[in-house]
Amino acid sequence: MSDTNRFDIESLGASEYRSPLQLSTVKGDRIFNFVSESDRLVFDLSIDHYNQCLTDGVAPVYMEKAGPRQDIFFDGKNTTAAIVTCGGLCPGINNVIRGLVMALHYFYGVKKIVGIPYGYEGLNPQKGHDLVELTPDKVKDIHQFGGTFLGSSRGGQDVSVMVDTLENNKVDMLFAIGGDGTLKGVNAIGEEISKRKAKISVVGIPKTIDNDIDLIDESFGFETAFDVASPILRDAHNEATGAYNGISIIKLMGRDSGFIAASAALSMPVVNFVLIPEMDFALDGEDGFLKALEKRLHQKKHAVIVVAEGAGQQLFKERKIVKDASGNVQHEDIGVFLKEKISEYFKGKSPVTIKYIDPSYIVRCAPANSSDSVYCSRLAYHAVHGAMAGKTKFVASRVNNRYVYIPIDEVTKKRKKIDVEGEFWFSVLQSTGQPFFLG
Repeated sequence: MSDTNRFDIESLGASEYRSPLQLSTVKGDRIFNFVSESDRLVFDLSIDHYNQCLTDGVAPVYMEKAGPRQDIFFDGKNTTAAIVTCGGLCPGINNVIRGLVMALHYFYGVKKIVGIPYGYEGLNPQKGHDLVELTPDKVKDIHQFGGTFLGSSRGGQDVSVMVDTLENNKVDMLFAIGGDGTLKGVNAIGEEISKRKAKISVVGIPKTIDNDIDLIDESFGFETAFDVASPILRDAHNEATGAYNGISIIKLMGRDSGFIAASAALSMPVVNFVLIPEMDFALDGEDGFLKALEKRLHQKKHAVIVVAEGAGQQLFKERKIVKDASGNVQHEDIGVFLKEKISEYFKGKSPVTIKYIDPSYIVRCAPANSSDSVYCSRLAYHAVHGAMAGKTKFVASRVNNRYVYIPIDEVTKKRKKIDVEGEFWFSVLQSTGQPFFLG
């Protein structure tokens, strides 16, 4: 059997310190045990994969179980940790910051914790952002608010300069909270650290409101996003039913993946059409969206349409590719476009009343709900345990409903998308009643 495994985590070296955590070392005790370095969890749980491994005589692909180790790499009283938040806002960022500070301070007695203001800009001295000392007292209430206590920004900085800043401030571990671009950035920082043979752990905590980080069960903040969006859909339905041939169009976030739009529609089943980036749809023709909308109005006299921000980009014929500071393609406004096209289509045919709603920035700035709050705290704790054990260039995440460590470069290879031939999307089609050709 091969000893190599795609999910192996890099280590800074041998662990020479005993953990200050008072946990059991005896299996079967009623006290939680330390996690052994040999504890592994199988990635693919299907019986087909199991049988294939038996046939081929190979070990299944596995992941490292997250959690506290008995032997750790860093001595807390001589350790400095840093936290940075990057990219767009998302519910739960402050919960993660709070969880990291509390775990570092109370679990491991970490000497100093600093916040890096305004994303990776804070690691570039030329930007003039001073590091912020973080204490339990400073962060104890920030979980009640949306946004980020540390501020954020998009775009990268010179990797060599950022590592210089970490070394100059004697930082031993860096926790980066962000999405695809942020994770690639912190991985690049980790590569530069490795070249210098420095002993600095870099850890990613996957944050994207779109839920498009590959491999992991779910990104934090995602559940809050469609939870906040659900009553907006309810009210949009009330608007639509309040007028003859009333149409409500709600644009939700989802640059490349339509998880928020689809999940919000399932949680508030008053939606008649969900349009997402994963599906192509035509506006015109017998099988086009406008014809389907016309049939819906003829039958029910109202319609609710939820569209993800990245949907229908193929409909913009003279589209210019423009990217933001994070390298993401800036999409044309599909919501306004649909409103105009629907208005043109029904002009002279029948009167329609169209209401267009874009609550994106309200949704992403909301504080985390109870479910996300729990998730954020647990992600933060597991991130700290991994860093203190000297692991580096990994994300703390949940896979198959278990907490694990995964190499950053594995989760950034591609974006997670809705499988339009899968059961989840089929549930959306059943809920909305929209034609299958629109899926």
